[in-house]
Amino acid sequence: MRAPTGQISRLGTLKTLLQRFAFLSLIGITFALMLIGKADTILVERARDAVSDAVTPVLRLMSSPATVVADFVNNLRELAAIREENAELREANGRLLQWQSVAQRLESENKSLRDLTALVPEPSATFVTARVVADTGGAFAQSILITAGQSAGVRKGQVVMTGEGLVGRVMQAGLYSSRVLLITDINSRIPVLVGEAGNRAILAGDNGMRPRLLFLGNKTAAAPGDKVVTSGDAEAFPPGLPIGQVASVEEGAVEVEPFVVRDKIQSVRVVDYGLTGILAQQAPPAK
Repeated sequence: MRAPTGQISRLGTLKTLLQRFAFLSLIGITFALMLIGKADTILVERARDAVSDAVTPVLRLMSSPATVVADFVNNLRELAAIREENAELREANGRLLQWQSVAQRLESENKSLRDLTALVPEPSATFVTARVVADTGGAFAQSILITAGQSAGVRKGQVVMTGEGLVGRVMQAGLYSSRVLLITDINSRIPVLVGEAGNRAILAGDNGMRPRLLFLGNKTAAAPGDKVVTSGDAEAFPPGLPIGQVASVEEGAVEVEPFVVRDKIQSVRVVDYGLTGILAQQAPPAK
């Protein structure tokens, strides 16, 4: 049964009035709250605090599930990271155990060989640290002056090094200072081994930045990048001291780039390896 047209019209008018009244009511309530806030700030603050106290537990309850979920996700991520790290540690531990086994086997083999050959152990090396106070490098000589002499146990022929490699050897030893002949000096001659094949040669300085290799049996045996170390021949230097690497091989001239840069030398170690070579035999006993 359809409602009369007049009744529908009255309902529409009533709805429009209610909407207008609601809008006016909101405006009135807003102005009233503003007036109350200006007139009685204490009352407004108390009402705000009351609303906050009432809403806070609700917000806490609503945020609790989100916090629990976030903590659960973080725990899963940490667990995955721990498992991955544990796997890496197990793999590293396995590699270390393999190397430990190899080291123990080599140590046992080395001891057996030493016992078999009745090898006399080399004397332990001692060293003195000194500071470089003068660089007398020039066109005709390349040497440095250090603050250690005979009073510190330094004597002619001892090896001078830095952490990078060989610097040279003691040429003159005073009481409190010494002069070191650099490997780049024209008077320097050092027996060396070149490359992994261990080709023998003589490292000769020429007062330049790069000493050269002389008496290398096969020029093609040296290639750029090959390491150069002392050979220990004539007991002038102990074997295996790092010197540098081959820089260039051109027209039979093999140049070596030293590991030690002369201009950057600040402190050196004067090492006594207990050598009995020609230089050590010529040196006077330390006082």
